[in-house]
Amino acid sequence: MTAAAARIATLLQTHPVVDGHNDLLWEARQRVGYDFDGLDVGAGGTPTHTDLPRLRKGGVGGQFWSVFVPASLSGDDAVSATLEQVDAGHQLVARYGDQLAFARTADDVAAAWESGRIASLLGAEGGHSINSSLATLRMLYVLGVRYLTLTHNSNVPWADSGTDEPVHGGLTRFGVEVVREMNRIGMLVDLSHVSGDTMRDALRAAKAPAIFSHSSARSVCDSPRNVPDDVLESLRDNGGVCMVTFVPKFVNPDAAAWHAQGVAEAAAQGVTQADATAFASFYAGYRSRSPEPRATVADVVRHCEHVREVAGVDHVGLGGDYDGVDVLPEGLDDVTGYPRLLAALAERGWSDADLSSLTSGNILRVLREAEAGARVLQQQRGPSLATIADLDGQAVGS
Repeated sequence: MTAAAARIATLLQTHPVVDGHNDLLWEARQRVGYDFDGLDVGAGGTPTHTDLPRLRKGGVGGQFWSVFVPASLSGDDAVSATLEQVDAGHQLVARYGDQLAFARTADDVAAAWESGRIASLLGAEGGHSINSSLATLRMLYVLGVRYLTLTHNSNVPWADSGTDEPVHGGLTRFGVEVVREMNRIGMLVDLSHVSGDTMRDALRAAKAPAIFSHSSARSVCDSPRNVPDDVLESLRDNGGVCMVTFVPKFVNPDAAAWHAQGVAEAAAQGVTQADATAFASFYAGYRSRSPEPRATVADVVRHCEHVREVAGVDHVGLGGDYDGVDVLPEGLDDVTGYPRLLAALAERGWSDADLSSLTSGNILRVLREAEAGARVLQQQRGPSLATIADLDGQAVGS
């Protein structure tokens, strides 16, 4: 082991990675219908990017498991599928209870580490999962969901997505109320996937730190899934964290241009990203005709450094998006890759304090501040009974 590798291994023993986004649960649904006998992630050697031995090897001490459902599901169907994903998260932790510990708070993460287990948190990816219902939002929190990504690839009735045609100009009045209620209950506001205007509206409304669970820097790679510099500055002022993702089309400009060309070709055939099934089918053919440019660890390094430069070292984290994409950067092909990224940053002068902020210090601070802020807000007001009809004049599901 080189001196640099030994340094990173030592650091990860006390400051392991808490990653912001992993889609293993959806992969388990698609591959085996949540049957972990058929996808035994405890044994290792799975066809997924993620299993427990590789998480250990990658220095991961905490994972936000995404309870994603596609935006093609809506209304009660989206809520039911989300609950199935939440259940899968609980079943995963129960099955591998000797290695995983369910975490609802920052203290729970610390307790998991003390017991030698990987902290497992849940994050819901897309506002369609609550069907424009604040009561549903609160019940997801009760079940352990600790962030909600306000949109996925499509607009929701109260917020614009970054990859859909804008219709709201950001957040509607009900969308602002969703952010306020998330702050009141202590659920993190996740701004990955949303439009720039939604980002700005949410940060103006937020009374607690927000996150980007898996987004990178738009100045480095011009993708609508990335964060503009003015928003990074606002995120710094908000106290939040941008968890840099590894997805090639979000970190490498050539891959971003390749993806944009694919989106344009799909649109010319009447296929949009909002139609997840049709777009995935088109995309598979596009990739076979035109291979995606490869990204590297160096691409991800550039994003980490840009977020640090603009927002500050206290506002950067990691959100790999493993098992949510088909292709990953060379050297970050699965969840064992984090030490290679950290070693590359160390070679560029990142101190141990900087690296420990990146791996877990910043996101744990955000969790603690959201928890503390919720205690204050709950003394000031009770649960919001507002509806989208009250605030926006829309019926639920419209």
